[in-house]
Amino acid sequence: MNKVHFNKVDVDGFKIFYREAGPKDAPVFLLLHGFPTSSHMFRDLIPLLADRYRVVAPDLPGFGQSDMPSHKEFKYSFDALADRIERFTEVMSLKRFAVYAFDYGAPTGFRLAMRHPERITAIVSQNGNAYEEGLSEGWNPIRAYWKDSSAANREALRAFLQPETTVWQYTQGVPDKSTVSPDGYSLDNHYLERPGADDVQLDLFGDYKSNVALYPKFQDYFRTHKPPLLAVWGKNDPFFLPPGAEAFKRDIQNAEVRLFDTGHFALETHSAEIGSAIAGFLAKHVQ
Repeated sequence: MNKVHFNKVDVDGFKIFYREAGPKDAPVFLLLHGFPTSSHMFRDLIPLLADRYRVVAPDLPGFGQSDMPSHKEFKYSFDALADRIERFTEVMSLKRFAVYAFDYGAPTGFRLAMRHPERITAIVSQNGNAYEEGLSEGWNPIRAYWKDSSAANREALRAFLQPETTVWQYTQGVPDKSTVSPDGYSLDNHYLERPGADDVQLDLFGDYKSNVALYPKFQDYFRTHKPPLLAVWGKNDPFFLPPGAEAFKRDIQNAEVRLFDTGHFALETHSAEIGSAIAGFLAKHVQ
């Protein structure tokens, strides 16, 4: 059994919390979480891969146990998240790594890949979108804020920060909701209730338009560098649709796509199946 270690590292004055397991000299697998969660979402996946990989899962800035300065002190944008995580990999001496890109972790990880394609050994995208057809109508309220960043449109997005919405994100599209542990969404709601967390998340909702604007560049990266890519998708995700997973094949013809009968937080119900798919995929491409 490989023990999971929990630590913080100083990244240019910014404390980043991370979970780590596996041999120090093994190939690295960097796990990047999404909204509104933390590296806690990987609690079941890490032990499935740590026997053969050095698995490292940081909390993004403003999330989980990482520092969360106020939005007046720190500009919360996806460029800024990528900047910090890029420096995190350098401080941690992660020279080459496969990346697990989920939700917000996708535009963060894809930025790292575009900036340093030589560092990326493979990509696992779990409901991590890079194509317009992957966006559902559930994005319409956020799109309205992109078009008009009025106080009223910003205020409307607070509905996404309500405790019941977090529970809905975890359970929507899951055939048997009793298989979803309350631990994940309860912890997420705890973090969302911290003073100032609402403005952090509202700023990131507003900046998500920068990710959509980068989709053509992400796709150009895929076409040019053709990294080994596995898309493991909760096919009932209310925000990121299966066509977004299939679209990877347009730019990476050998991309593998696996759809699972679950929702957005697919690891909550299918960690064993996804872990097995990832282990087989990485065994072929990462030595």
